[in-house]
Amino acid sequence: MKRRRVGRVATISMHTSPLDQPGTGDAGGMNVYIVEAAKRLAQLGIEVEIFTRQTARDLPPVAEIAPGVSVRHVTAGPYEELDKGDLPGQLCAFLSGVLRTEATYDPGRYDVIHSHYWLSGQVGWLAKERWGVPLVHTMHTMAKVKNLLLAEDDRPEPAARVCGEEQVVEIADRLVANTPTEARELVDLYGAAPGRVEVVNPGVNLTVFQPGSKETSRHRLGLPRDARVLLFVGRVQPLKGPDVLLRAAARLLVEDPSLRGRLVVACVGGPSGNGLARPSYLTDLAVHLGISDVVRIVPPAPQHELADWYRAADVTVVPSHSESFGLVALESQACGTPVAAASVGGLRTAVRDGVSGVLVDGHDPHDWAQVLRRFVREHAWCDTLSAGAVTQAAAFGWSATAARLAEVYAGAMANLHRSPIAVNS
Repeated sequence: MKRRRVGRVATISMHTSPLDQPGTGDAGGMNVYIVEAAKRLAQLGIEVEIFTRQTARDLPPVAEIAPGVSVRHVTAGPYEELDKGDLPGQLCAFLSGVLRTEATYDPGRYDVIHSHYWLSGQVGWLAKERWGVPLVHTMHTMAKVKNLLLAEDDRPEPAARVCGEEQVVEIADRLVANTPTEARELVDLYGAAPGRVEVVNPGVNLTVFQPGSKETSRHRLGLPRDARVLLFVGRVQPLKGPDVLLRAAARLLVEDPSLRGRLVVACVGGPSGNGLARPSYLTDLAVHLGISDVVRIVPPAPQHELADWYRAADVTVVPSHSESFGLVALESQACGTPVAAASVGGLRTAVRDGVSGVLVDGHDPHDWAQVLRRFVREHAWCDTLSAGAVTQAAAFGWSATAARLAEVYAGAMANLHRSPIAVNS
């Protein structure tokens, strides 16, 4: 029997483009995941075509971002950014564009579909049935999980999303979970068949994110050499909990006023999701707390500059209420900076408590202040965690992620066609 090979993957990312700057709008860890995994899959000989919604008139129909990796812009709705809540109304238009693209080629162009986020899963569901290929789906975030762990100012995810996710879970040939915790949530909350759930850890770009001189990074960023730097990186929205960091920092200054001259609280990212309704929230909160003199609000940064922020920090604070994995935590550790993270979701996998950082139960600013006080005062302890952080991050590379994804694709194809499948090498 002729052996089938995984040759080309149709990756679907409807609501956010892999070309967008992470930390803005809806762009975040998922964007990094799609791009980095695609590049490593291409290195394995697997071509990746990424379908995403066109958000500007001057974007080319197809853009190559690396050898073997291309982005296809599909016209669906107005070019300006749409709220994710409005995107379900563009599913038909987006699906039509995806199907029309495939129809211009000979049958069998794609061997597998990999959809990201539930909206893309809906598109993948219909494309799978039209093309006769397996659907692999990655949730990235799940409505039922988010609704169980809502921040105080956050809105619950709508019933339509819950229903859409349930449909995708039922139809997908394989479900990729970032961690064993997420795998259990898929089974327990969504009734996923355990045999169709595969755990594939995301990775980190160990070439970009690596240890370096704290002094040099601080000089490039205009930070004092003797500062104590608390860093938040990510989209500014209630889910990510940046307010927890600011409230904890305010407590630190009340307890130790002498710290005010050296403390820097840097927040790198832009408003997103529910945070778009209050774009000046962090600035206003800093004023309300009386700490605006120590808070720096920094726009989203490209990876090389982000690496400098990690290296310049004494600790990266990740106080998310829900997190499927937490790439920020991994990037920080790869740069040798330990992490203080909420003990939720994938952060329990990304961070080794007491070895590469500290996991904090709950979101009480008092508890976070106690943890951050140690990072500010105990230099030897920080150095020990820094070494552990580098070791922890070294175990996660995108090449390993891509290799596991290739295995998942091959398994899904074998199950669908009942024939041996080979992964390109």
